[in-house]
Amino acid sequence: MATSHARPRMLLADAQGQIFDDPDLLMLCRKGHEWTLPRPDELMPLPPESELFLLPGRRAVGLDPETGETVVDEEAFAVAAFVAPAHTLTGHPVYTTDEGAPTLPLFAYAAVGMIGDRFYVCAKKVDEDPRQVFTGIPQKKICKSAKELMAKFPKNRFIQHLMQNCVLKYGCPAAKNLAIGRYEAPIPTSRVCNARCVGCISHKNEDSTICATPQDRLTFRPSADDIVEMMFYHLGNEAQPIFSFGQGCEGEPLTEAPLLLEVVKKFREKGGTGTINLNSNASMPDAVAQLADAGLSSLRVSLNSARPDVYLRYYRPKNYEFADVRRSIREASSRGLFVSLNLLYFPGITDCEEEIEALVELINTCGVNFIQLRNLNIDPELYMDLMDGIAFGPSVGLVNFRKRLKKYCPELKFGYFNPYVSEAEAQEEKEGGE
Repeated sequence: MATSHARPRMLLADAQGQIFDDPDLLMLCRKGHEWTLPRPDELMPLPPESELFLLPGRRAVGLDPETGETVVDEEAFAVAAFVAPAHTLTGHPVYTTDEGAPTLPLFAYAAVGMIGDRFYVCAKKVDEDPRQVFTGIPQKKICKSAKELMAKFPKNRFIQHLMQNCVLKYGCPAAKNLAIGRYEAPIPTSRVCNARCVGCISHKNEDSTICATPQDRLTFRPSADDIVEMMFYHLGNEAQPIFSFGQGCEGEPLTEAPLLLEVVKKFREKGGTGTINLNSNASMPDAVAQLADAGLSSLRVSLNSARPDVYLRYYRPKNYEFADVRRSIREASSRGLFVSLNLLYFPGITDCEEEIEALVELINTCGVNFIQLRNLNIDPELYMDLMDGIAFGPSVGLVNFRKRLKKYCPELKFGYFNPYVSEAEAQEEKEGGE
C-alpha cells in the first residue's frame, strides 16, 4: 500500500490514447470543490478488472512539489480510473475543462496516478464478496452457459431476454451470475420510472447533455410465471440465492407493484426459499408494506443524500416526495425487512458534516441496517453544478465518514452488495420489530 513517503505521479494521455506519467508532477485529487493531494489512507493499487479512461476536453493538472503550485498540461488529456465493483472512490481526478467539452458518460471517475511502476487509485475496498469478480472464468464459458440456458427454457421470454440481451449483449454481472448458477439473480420488470434521475443509466431525459446511456431499458412486461420459473432454476444452483427486483436496465420496479406482489406470493407459496430483495427508490410506502407482508426479505433504497433538497435535485421525482421514501423505510423496518441504503457516494459531498448529520438521523429514526457504499456514476462537474447554492461544509474523507456513522449508529454495517438474509435472520428481525 502507499505510504506518506510515496506520492503518486500524475498520469496523462496523448491524443492517440497513450497513457504515460509525468516524472515531475504529483497527482492531485478532487473532493467537491477542493483540490488536494490524496492522503495515504485514500490510496490503493488499481484493482484487477478496473479500466483507465482518457477524459476528452479535460487537461491534466498536477502539483509541482518544488514550488507547491498547480500546473496545467495544455497538450495532454486527463486520465481517470473506473474501479472494479466492491470499491468506493475517495477522490475524483483534477483537470481543467476546455470550452465546449462534452459531458462525460455515466461512469464513476477516480483519480489515478503512478507509484514506481504501478497504478494507484483514490479508492477503498469496502466489500470482500467476490460476487462480481470473474477472473478465471472464461467469457466463452459464460456465453456457453447462457446459450444452454436459453435452449433449456425456449418458451420463457424472461430467461431469453436475460441471456440474449443482458449476458451476450451487455455483459451484465448479475445476469452472468445467473447463467453460471451463482450468487444474485436479477429480476428486471419495469419499463417506466416515477423519477427523472440526472444520472439515469437506462433512459436519457429530454434535457440531458449526456451523449448516451450505458444500456437500454427493458421493453416488455415479464410474466409472473416466467419469473418464478427462473427463480426456482436459480434456487436449484445456489445454496444461498438472492433474487433482486430493480436493475440498471429498468425503471422503478414499484411501478409494477402488482406483478412483484404476484411473483413473491407464488414463489413463497410453492416453497421458494432465499432472499427476495427489492432495489428501489422507495417511493410507494403502501406497496412496500404489501410486499413485506407477502414474503419480501430485504429492501435497498437508492439515495444520494438524506437531505431533501440534495435528494430532489438529483432524483427529480414525478409523483412522490422524500417523506414517502422515509415512510417506506419505516414500513419495511417495522415488518422485519433487512433495510439497506444504496448510498451513491460522491467524494467531498457525501462525507461532509451536513450530510453525515442527516444520514445519522435517517438511520436511527427510520431503521436502517446496512449501507452499500456505491459510487455515483456521473460527470463530477455536472453534479457540482447541480448542487450549486446548497451548503456543503468541509469533508472528512471516506475512512472518517464510516467511523463517524459507526460511532452514532453502532449496529450499522457497510458493504457494496446486497447481503444474503436467511429465513432465521428475517424472523429475528421481524420479532425484533414487533
